[in-house]
Order: sequence, then C-alpha cells, then structure tokens
Amino acid sequence: MQKSAIRRARRTTRRTLRSELRRRSAATRLAASCHRRPRSLATVAVAAGVAKDTAAGIANGLRSVAKRLSLAPAATARTKRTVAGGRARRTHNVTRWTLRQICTLLAAYKPRKPEFKAAVVLIAAFAGGAR
Repeated sequence: MQKSAIRRARRTTRRTLRSELRRRSAATRLAASCHRRPRSLATVAVAAGVAKDTAAGIANGLRSVAKRLSLAPAATARTKRTVAGGRARRTHNVTRWTLRQICTLLAAYKPRKPEFKAAVVLIAAFAGGAR
C-alpha cells in the first residue's frame, strides 16, 4: 500500500471515531439533563433511546394520560424548537415533566401498538420505574 492510501484510511477511521464519540457524548449529556431537571415527554423518550417518530406518539399518549389523571406538569416554558428538530416561526408553550411524574404516567398508560409497548419499557427503564 502506498503512503497516501494509508493516510487516507487512517483519516477516514479517525473521522468515523470522532463522529461516534460526538454522538455518544451528546446522548450522555441529554440523559444527564433529563435526570437533573424537568424535560418534555418527547425529550425523555428520545433520551431513553426511542425513535423520534415513536417518541412523538408516546408523548401524545402520555399527555392524554396526564389529562385523565389531572396531573399538572412540573414546569412550562416557551420555545421555538419543534419535536422534529426544525425551527418553528412562532413560539410554542411546552410542558416539562420530572422523571417521577413520567413514572406515574407510564404506570397508567396502556399502549396497544407493539412499538409503543417497547418504547414504554425503554422509558420506564430510563426513568427508574419498573414496568
């Protein structure tokens, strides 16, 4: 092998490793922030390892459970970010929930879709509630 080909291969390997490190550290930071302070339902689901589209559906289901239980969120805030990761043109009111509240919601949530059932198990493990 020539020297340039070896360099190119090493550069590619290092680039891959750096991107993996960035992805893992971002996931760790997100999980730590969810454990530290109240976050939105979709954010906790994504931090638990649920896909974004499934996380949005789980969040909607848990909101309806919260309404049924008359459970108020820990905090409310205004944000310009959307669940899909894009930017919205106007601000939205978002609710933030503690992990203890999310465990309460998960205990009362009975999903029917198989991917939602799997997501509930992931979120419960992340939040510390046994399900």
